[in-house]
Amino acid sequence: MAKLTQNQLDYFEEFGFLPVKNVFDPEKVTDPIIEEYHGVLDNLAEELFKDGKISSKFEEFPFGKRLTKIMQETHENHAGYFDFSLPFQGVKEDTPCWFGPAVFNALVNEQILDVVESIIGSEVYSNPVQHVRIKPPEREIPKNEHGQSILGATIWHQDHGVVTEEADETNMLTVWFPLLDAPVESGPLKVVPGSHKGELLTHCNDYKIPGVREIPENLFDADGAVPVPMEKGGVVLLHKRTVHGSLSNVSDNIRWSFDLRYNPIGQHTGREIFPGFIARSKENPDKEFRDSKKWKDTWMETRKIMAKLNQEGGDVDVPFGRWDGEFPECA
Repeated sequence: MAKLTQNQLDYFEEFGFLPVKNVFDPEKVTDPIIEEYHGVLDNLAEELFKDGKISSKFEEFPFGKRLTKIMQETHENHAGYFDFSLPFQGVKEDTPCWFGPAVFNALVNEQILDVVESIIGSEVYSNPVQHVRIKPPEREIPKNEHGQSILGATIWHQDHGVVTEEADETNMLTVWFPLLDAPVESGPLKVVPGSHKGELLTHCNDYKIPGVREIPENLFDADGAVPVPMEKGGVVLLHKRTVHGSLSNVSDNIRWSFDLRYNPIGQHTGREIFPGFIARSKENPDKEFRDSKKWKDTWMETRKIMAKLNQEGGDVDVPFGRWDGEFPECA
């Protein structure tokens, strides 16, 4: 087991984040995911071309450039086709999503779980707050009606702030890792060291950008933020209250990453209608979940359920957040 050292644990406790290099073998973990997503992109291009929404399938281009071409022609980011989660509202029975076996294998990778266990203990639950992020070079991405890139830098937030109040006592750990090398110019994470020692900060709706929720910079030390570049095979661990975002991608390539969450078994996930599972248990190893098909099936069943909920705008039937209303910090 590749446990974290005491120095690494001390660093995480002091700063609220920890970059760890060479956690897993990319050829065994991320390369199969990339191959899987090539098929997803093939299907997306075929669908859009058939519907007359793109002029070409762009099959001659590599993955990143091909996806960028599609975004440029459709003015949509199509993120849902690749994501292993669901929207919070307006879900249909055919809402795009992806729950392939290579993605599942990353969630239960033993080396990643070794690192997770070092922080939260040996009874590990895969929290369903999870996403893939595929960001083409920002200069090549279309802008929306507000002049903002349809897929740009991630705004300031805490992962504690994206779950419901029921998870306030949950020891939720974020594991972020790139599928391709993520140097500074590609737009990796930026974090505010030590910000986890404070409280949950107010996340303001429509603060600078309509439709976007973020923490105002006057509530934390934004000038103290540092970038966290990472090579493939490495991970960045984040405390749930660490303030973070991401830089803009000013490189010539896509920035492609996963962010996963884990918490101790039995603690509230903050998103209970979405399915999690026992990823590791030293007490009850027979309960560890390793069936990628059943994992996909649980999400497909959840999609059917969500297609009947939160259909009238907002999360009125099942809440996914806590930031409704007006807050003095947002004025």
